[in-house]
Amino acid sequence: MAQSGKKRQPSLAQLRAFAAVAEHLHFRDAAAAIGMSQPALSGAVSALEETLGVTLLERTTRKVLLSPAGERLAVRAKAVLDAVGALMEEADAVRAPFTGALRLGVIPTVAPYLLPAVLRLVHDRYPDLDLQVYEEQTASLLDGLAAGRLDLLLLAVSSEAPDGPGRGPAAGLPGVVELPLYDEDFVLATPLGHPLGGCEGVPRGALKGLDLLLLDEGHCLRDQALDICREAGRADAPVTTTAAGLSTLVQLVAGGLGCTLLPRTALEVETARGSRLCTASFATPAPSRRIALAMRTGAARAAEYHELASALRESLRGLPVRVLDGEGSEA
Repeated sequence: MAQSGKKRQPSLAQLRAFAAVAEHLHFRDAAAAIGMSQPALSGAVSALEETLGVTLLERTTRKVLLSPAGERLAVRAKAVLDAVGALMEEADAVRAPFTGALRLGVIPTVAPYLLPAVLRLVHDRYPDLDLQVYEEQTASLLDGLAAGRLDLLLLAVSSEAPDGPGRGPAAGLPGVVELPLYDEDFVLATPLGHPLGGCEGVPRGALKGLDLLLLDEGHCLRDQALDICREAGRADAPVTTTAAGLSTLVQLVAGGLGCTLLPRTALEVETARGSRLCTASFATPAPSRRIALAMRTGAARAAEYHELASALRESLRGLPVRVLDGEGSEA
């Protein structure tokens, strides 16, 4: 059995012509309103009637009236044209940089200390950007980026990328491009009265004899602390006491349960929570971590993310960090 051909679809020009006539009920006025010649307008309406198989207008020598079908379909035609107009406006907005939603994922050991600078930058420089922030652990963030749930990540990455500074896959995940922002040193947080409290130039080897408190499993800062301990020659796990966040970890230290490693950006916030805490700096080169933005390879908004990274680097100049250039070298 032969398959019937597809029905013809009305064109936007036909709908626009009909909507104009339905509004003005006059061919000359309608043609002038949409910048169309009167014969072309009349032809477009006739073609629409043929396509739909209904009579839309009642024409007399003196006036134009809508048929009952024309009255009903004029409402539909206007809705279609309004929807097309909205589509074009949305496309214009999407083409404009730094507009629409940007879903930013941030690790917990960065969020409280860097987000104020990020939010201030977005508010001042990109007021039309709808920034949506999600605080999650690294594995969840990387899953979200790969799945398209998140657009951009703010996380700790390796400073020794296999294919050039700042260009390696974040946490070993392929298909991710890193935009390095800064390196920051770790400091040692100790209870008040601890022998290392307030010291400068503490050797890494001192970590071998400390009760070192850690974050729970899943936090990249925990893994970094364990790596630093191994580099210092410590093979055993520090202690079994752990915490879900840095604030709790600091309170445990202040309570005398042990020491911990803090990123330097966290010091001002965390040490202000109590007076029973001291800090010590490590000898050069101090253990450190690198913070970067991470995006999907081939991201449609890659140019915006590069510009955002550049602007964010400038806004970090007042923080106790070593701001990097786009290649991962100190700026």
